[in-house]
Amino acid sequence: MDPLLECRQLCIEVAGRRLVDGLSFSVGAGEFVALLGENGTGKTLTLHTLAGLRAPAAGTVSVLGQELPQWPRRELARRLALLSQTNEDPFPSTVLETAAIGRHPHIEFWRWESMEDLRIARDALAAVDLASLEARDVQTLSGGERRRLALATVLAQNTQIYLLDEPTNHLDPHHQLDALRLFRQQANLSRAVIASLHDATLAAQFADRALLLFGDGSWLYGSSAEVLTGAHLSRLYRTPIGEVEYRGRRVFVGD
Repeated sequence: MDPLLECRQLCIEVAGRRLVDGLSFSVGAGEFVALLGENGTGKTLTLHTLAGLRAPAAGTVSVLGQELPQWPRRELARRLALLSQTNEDPFPSTVLETAAIGRHPHIEFWRWESMEDLRIARDALAAVDLASLEARDVQTLSGGERRRLALATVLAQNTQIYLLDEPTNHLDPHHQLDALRLFRQQANLSRAVIASLHDATLAAQFADRALLLFGDGSWLYGSSAEVLTGAHLSRLYRTPIGEVEYRGRRVFVGD
């Protein structure tokens, strides 16, 4: 099966520093990839590069076999969605109106959202437990509620590829698990998910594969079972990390 997203010999630099050197990997339908690394190692820059928001220093990124520069932005947005780390709300908007922004790539110019678009947006709100707040002003939401709304907006975009930059930010443990289950389900529906996470235990629970960024250009990619180990994570986070088993799952703890 052809990959949904693929990069070859990708190099990512910022301020003259090469954070990622020669990254090559592919993600197919049904796969969930966890992206891990310390602060400042290039996780956000990597996701932005995969989304086509910034040019790589070298290498290529392809979506459905076509390199990013060849994609019209609207067409790409119908196939790939990006969840940013933060969201700004400069204008008054309701929760439903904000979720419906995810439908905009599917709406022709000078047209309003259809009843079907609003149905999809409402379904996305229900999936993140915000259905009862659809009429609320977005600026009255708590930080966790606003993050769940951002997840709903991305979900409403209904794409084949989801790039999620720290999707569990601001969420309590219950909603962290719900959010990752939600996108694990999307992967199970033959979509591809790449999510940056800080919790290796959650990564091991939900991801098929893992990409570790060490910040000096080096990286490690492979199955979660092979990549998410105490030894690799100790190197990644520069602190001793051990692995224990709890209820049949792997849990990572600092020594």
